[in-house]
Amino acid sequence: MKKIILCLAAVVLTVSVFAQKTVADVAKIASEIIDLGKVKQGVPVTATFVVTNVGKDPLIIEQANPTCGCTIGDYTKSPIAPGKTGTITATYNAAAVNPFTKTLTVKFAGVDEIKNIIIKGEVLSTEDYAKWQSETPATVVKAETPVPVIVKPAAAVAVPVKAKTVKVKPKKTVTVKSK
Repeated sequence: MKKIILCLAAVVLTVSVFAQKTVADVAKIASEIIDLGKVKQGVPVTATFVVTNVGKDPLIIEQANPTCGCTIGDYTKSPIAPGKTGTITATYNAAAVNPFTKTLTVKFAGVDEIKNIIIKGEVLSTEDYAKWQSETPATVVKAETPVPVIVKPAAAVAVPVKAKTVKVKPKKTVTVKSK
């Protein structure tokens, strides 16, 4: 009798472990890494991650928390209908001259797994930024995936489209990497 109960407990535990939803079951993030390129010191930059609900139920983003105080995160608060999109934004303050890589941890309702999304780039001093702009011709961005990123001094938006290249203004180079 003990063996039967032990076997049943093992089966129930195994089934419950495999029945849990993963992020991939409910959401697709167009680009998990956004490279903001070179940014001017003191001019905050914003990256927008597009989240598509690939599940059958409304998707709720519970949290999108940055890992440090130099980045502010925000996200779609209302439920995202199946097949529809929402956004997660990350605004970096660009206060310190240095390359940066900042992570936001994202939690979806009903999913135990935490998803990390990343913004990165390099903050240049005002003088170095002006010099870089004068030396850098207009560039064409070639995305590694069909997800171009539109970069503005205050925003970068990952927009799912079929085009693989896009002209970027002001003179910035942006690389989109996706898993």
